[in-house]
Amino acid sequence: MGIIEPKCFAGEQPGTRLIVLGAVHGNETCGTRAIERVTAELAGGQLRIVRGRATFVPVTNRLAYQRGTRGGDRNLNRHLAPTAAPADNEDRIANALCPLLADHDVLLDLHSFRSAGSPFVMVGPEDNAGDLQPFSQAARERALALRLGVARALDGWLDTYAAGAARRGGSAAYGVGTTEYMRAAGGCALTLECGQHEDPQAPQVAYRAILRTLAHLRLIDAPDPPPAARMEGLRLREVVDRAHPDDRFERAWTSFDPVRRGQRIGVRHDGAAVLAPFDGAVVFPDATAAPGAEWFYCAQPHPRLSR
Repeated sequence: MGIIEPKCFAGEQPGTRLIVLGAVHGNETCGTRAIERVTAELAGGQLRIVRGRATFVPVTNRLAYQRGTRGGDRNLNRHLAPTAAPADNEDRIANALCPLLADHDVLLDLHSFRSAGSPFVMVGPEDNAGDLQPFSQAARERALALRLGVARALDGWLDTYAAGAARRGGSAAYGVGTTEYMRAAGGCALTLECGQHEDPQAPQVAYRAILRTLAHLRLIDAPDPPPAARMEGLRLREVVDRAHPDDRFERAWTSFDPVRRGQRIGVRHDGAAVLAPFDGAVVFPDATAAPGAEWFYCAQPHPRLSR
């Protein structure tokens, strides 16, 4: 058994090379269930790839999946890069996964999240020639994001993460996961957050997104799905770290809960208030974050992704 086991289906005509990942985090299984369903339909002839190539990895991090944990030895979706001297489970996965990503044009990475909330898609940066994440396929990503069947899109991950890493004396490279690596390798990539981990609808959200992706990229003979009539676009702007074990939230936050500038989000262990820096939303709140790690992000509405 290999450390990852891709399932590949090729069409007779040239076309896009798509890769779909499930269980990059082992406790996020909706993508696994959806990929198993799609690959069974492909193997049974109910679906057929006619152009390009579709590669599916139902379980990307097998050790974490078997344990039912987010990571095996660490978070696979941080500091993703091949290494000549792999030191842990995730290094060994990266050495197999990174060349596989680079051999494709488009990545759809299927995830879920801890707290309650609606599905959303994370996209890459605007086209740019900067040093952090140069990119030239923003329009292609946006077109696919609008067709996945969700009504919220979020960008600004790596810029915001890099600013937080610099503040705590770390490296922006630690913020590189599957989608960032894919873009650096010349492709485009989306992360679809399909719902809460245990939401029975999350596998259906993932399954529907795979079919819509196959149709939009013309890998199967099916009409191009219409773009979403409405999309809420947000951009991550700031990350706030937890500094002490006794830092606590003002209340139980859920991603995309709205906040007003100056509203109290949390309280430091010494009683100092942690206030919203602007009108916007709380994103990725983590009440269990370790001291020195990301506690929550703040996002603002952004017109680039909105409809």
